[in-house]
Amino acid sequence: MIALCVAAVAVLMIVTWLVSLAMHDASIVDIVWGLNFVVVAVVAAVAGDGAHARSVLLLGMVGLWGLRLSGYLARRNLGHGEDFRYQAMRRKYGDRFGLISLVVVFGLQGVLALVVSLPVQLAATTDQPESLGPLAVLGVILWAVGFAFESIGDAQLARFKRDPSSAGQVMDRGLWRYTRHPNYFGDFCIWWGVFLVAAETVPARWGVVGPLLMSFLLLRVSGVALLESTITSRRPGYAEYVERTSAFFPRPPEAT
Repeated sequence: MIALCVAAVAVLMIVTWLVSLAMHDASIVDIVWGLNFVVVAVVAAVAGDGAHARSVLLLGMVGLWGLRLSGYLARRNLGHGEDFRYQAMRRKYGDRFGLISLVVVFGLQGVLALVVSLPVQLAATTDQPESLGPLAVLGVILWAVGFAFESIGDAQLARFKRDPSSAGQVMDRGLWRYTRHPNYFGDFCIWWGVFLVAAETVPARWGVVGPLLMSFLLLRVSGVALLESTITSRRPGYAEYVERTSAFFPRPPEAT
């Protein structure tokens, strides 16, 4: 079953890569990021041996998250050209970018998705226990908190950007008043919630590497660290926002 998940993600990413070559836009990999997890959850639910209730619950949790994220990114990104990160890579590698992107962009994201989704895959290898327990309830609650933070935070930011009067300002309203990255905090909660649901099965406990990797990516690699590496110099007032607002875990803003 795990081999089927690997094969499904590989097919999805290769097809996406081929489309990116035709579009001359590697940014579509970001839109497909969430779909990788949906594919894994579907394969695990259909081909796995997991208990029915847990399989359906994990499919619902991962499916709702992945489809919402991909839909949001599609609406936000399509038609706006290639992301500056991939433009920089394209300039660096020139004619070799197409082949190199297959490995370092599409292949890497596929591998990361497979590792992060390990709890879902491992939970599908056993049908014991058959029923959901208190750990699953806690996982669903944590997932719901994360889904709310991510979806509401994204909606608030999109509305802020659409308002002409917000040009050049820092988004510090709504959930963004309590954390500079409510969407990343939401992702954090979602994948720890998924892990808790899966971890009622013994094999899935080894999948703790999944939420640990996602936490590392969000905090140190492609999330907070990457976004904030240049935003202070680009956005007047952001330094003051940093001083009064938590970087990740929500808390009331500090008085300045």
